[in-house]
Amino acid sequence: ANLGFLYVTDSLADDLAELLGRLKDATRVRDWVGAVGIGICATGTEYYEDPAAAVMLGEFPPDGFRVFPNLVDDLAAFDTCNGEWIAERHPLLALVHGDPTGGVTEELIEQLATRTAAGFLVGGLASSRGHTCTIANGLHQGGLSGVLFAEGVGVLTRLSQGCLPIGPHRTVTKVERNILMTLDGRRALDVLKEDIGEVLARDLMHIGRTIFVGLPIVGSDTGDYLVRNLVGLDPDEGLVAVGDLLEPGQRLMFCRRDGATARDDMNRMLASLKGRLREPPRGGVYVTCLGRGVNLFGPDSAELCQIQEALGDVPLVGFYANGEISQDRLYGYTGVLMLFT
Repeated sequence: ANLGFLYVTDSLADDLAELLGRLKDATRVRDWVGAVGIGICATGTEYYEDPAAAVMLGEFPPDGFRVFPNLVDDLAAFDTCNGEWIAERHPLLALVHGDPTGGVTEELIEQLATRTAAGFLVGGLASSRGHTCTIANGLHQGGLSGVLFAEGVGVLTRLSQGCLPIGPHRTVTKVERNILMTLDGRRALDVLKEDIGEVLARDLMHIGRTIFVGLPIVGSDTGDYLVRNLVGLDPDEGLVAVGDLLEPGQRLMFCRRDGATARDDMNRMLASLKGRLREPPRGGVYVTCLGRGVNLFGPDSAELCQIQEALGDVPLVGFYANGEISQDRLYGYTGVLMLFT
């Protein structure tokens, strides 16, 4: 093995430097990537709150990957150190971990994605109730770090949105920042009530955990969309507040999120990946939202068991993130699965 993946629950965050050092000594693997999470993933099992670590070792061509340390403000130093390797190895994607306390920007994610041949990143933002950090050979706070995989390394990846659109695409016709006034020329709240149906519309005070706004990604060939929260309603004025800035002419739809839709969408993702596999994958990394797991799929590691049932006992590690990264965007409420083939 020549590359290690390490994810630990936040109970071990203060001991992570010592743990990483011991793993390097015991395995003689010098290159490591990973992150701290409130929860972590292993094959078929979720770990929350209790001290836990998930470790996976991979064997790759010696020049088939390149670990890069923290990017905070721009990619100038990154380009200097990695530009020649990128030009020679044409990396298809990178596995990346960010520290949300350091102000990881979506612009930085977009810029890093352009350094890969496929314009693709996979990963997420660390999560913790205390000390937060990521791993890229050493420990890092703030910024974005990870590992590039060269063209010859077989990798497949897909994401599961966990939501189901329940209405047609609507056009924003009047908005102030994140406050929707009209959709398709009608009061935004009236359109929302129409799309979610009479039963849910009777109790608008309790739809926040079930109904979300989906923002379609322009140019996506898989129908991907960004999920954003409903953060407020004004029945008198017919206004709807969304957890993102919106613009006139932008398209959106309302989505439903519950355990059944999440399981169905996960099955679609897994079926798509299985259809592209010629043989069982060598291993995988799964980054999923803190709002998923036991909160959405139920107890007894149901989310990871669903992956295990579909793919078998494939070595898998990962964590519950404070935001998930797929392609060149920061998502929420998604599960991002990467498989090594």
